[in-house]
Amino acid sequence: MNLRTIGIVINREYMTRVKKKSFLVTTFLVPVLFALLCCVPVLILTLSSGKDKHIAYVDESGYVSGKLNDTGKLFFEDFTGHLTADELRKQMTNLDFDGIVTILPKAEGKKADVEVVTYSVKPVSIEVKEELLHQVNAAVEDYRLSQYEIEGLKEILDEVKPDVQIVTYTVDEEGQEKESSSEVYMFISMILAIIIYMFVTMFAAMVMQSVIEEKSSRVVEVLVSSVNAIDLMIGKIVGVAMVALTQFLLWVVLTFVLVGGINTVAGLDKLVGNNPEAVAQMASMASAGTGDAGMLDQATAAMAASGEHGEMVAVLETLRNLDYTQLLVSFVLFFILGYLLYASLFAAIGSAVDNEADTQQLQLPLTVPLMLGFFVGLYAFNSPDSQLVWWCSMIPFTSPIVMLARIPFGVASWEIALSLGILFLTFLGCAWVSAKIYRIGILMFGKKSTFKDLWKWLKMK
Repeated sequence: MNLRTIGIVINREYMTRVKKKSFLVTTFLVPVLFALLCCVPVLILTLSSGKDKHIAYVDESGYVSGKLNDTGKLFFEDFTGHLTADELRKQMTNLDFDGIVTILPKAEGKKADVEVVTYSVKPVSIEVKEELLHQVNAAVEDYRLSQYEIEGLKEILDEVKPDVQIVTYTVDEEGQEKESSSEVYMFISMILAIIIYMFVTMFAAMVMQSVIEEKSSRVVEVLVSSVNAIDLMIGKIVGVAMVALTQFLLWVVLTFVLVGGINTVAGLDKLVGNNPEAVAQMASMASAGTGDAGMLDQATAAMAASGEHGEMVAVLETLRNLDYTQLLVSFVLFFILGYLLYASLFAAIGSAVDNEADTQQLQLPLTVPLMLGFFVGLYAFNSPDSQLVWWCSMIPFTSPIVMLARIPFGVASWEIALSLGILFLTFLGCAWVSAKIYRIGILMFGKKSTFKDLWKWLKMK
């Protein structure tokens, strides 16, 4: 193994790829899309509040009249006793209302029920329908309770009705309690599983495609005349790994810059105000990976100003208390080792075929564990310490995905170290096997290779 030669190959692979237009476009476009994905929904939620709606209604049931209350955006006017339902509907075009509502009886007595019919020039919005349904149901419920003629029945039922909230805390080694949300851990776990699967698959396949391109164009014959085949394989794998890390780090930095810039220019902290939906969106944005402490502080302040507590506060506290350094370091380590493991194996497959169509059969033993790790990782949040999840986080062909999915829920340091150690040793073994196959296969042309051929090359000295 010649380190100088490997360095030359790494430099060639790296510079060739980072200068491609596709690399530049992807590197700068993805952070823009991600930043927009994070911030635009917040702007939409806070700026898209519709104009006030004025609704005229007639209650022919006798259960609802006078009980529809105005809200901040929805105003009701009761025409009961002044117009019938048919008269109100006929005058719809003459009345200056956004819609008219008729409330008709469906039954009599204690089982009283109503049918609500709306008329409008434009379709009624979901927000109006939900508010109307809520208030009519409440009015009919009050009427039904009144039929029992039990004094204070409604107050009794309100007192009996429970309002149970679950508040969860995690306790660290020093005994300090921190409010937490399982939903945040679940979301981060799924996101990490998806990202690591996509990255390992994408960049390992990139190595295989590079090998196939050089082999099919016969460029490899020129390369191996001056470079050892093993050095060429190692240089190609490391070169693509450096490209992947460069792109990933640029994505992280650019996303931070763009989200921070949008926050400064648009003033999301002022726009959010007391809007719980916007606060929830900001929390989701942060948990998706931006980790912007300023955003979290603004969201927490908005929740405090609105007097809200409960699950959203737990979400924000969980996001603030996450160990982002551990997550980032673990992601980089498992990505590098997982990539090196699969890239070496994909390089061996690429050396054994003349075109990409012939790789399907040989890829199967690699895609199966990758898919298994992906699906186990997606559902690891259900039971991160179950036997299946634990073993998959140790088996090197699934551990890069599954262990990352477990880490948000808290994993002992020795387990992470053991998983990384097994993964590293497995990479060394697979790299040795792949090197032997690569050395022979890269110069084999005109024959579709099988697993039997790979075994034969592996035994050659």
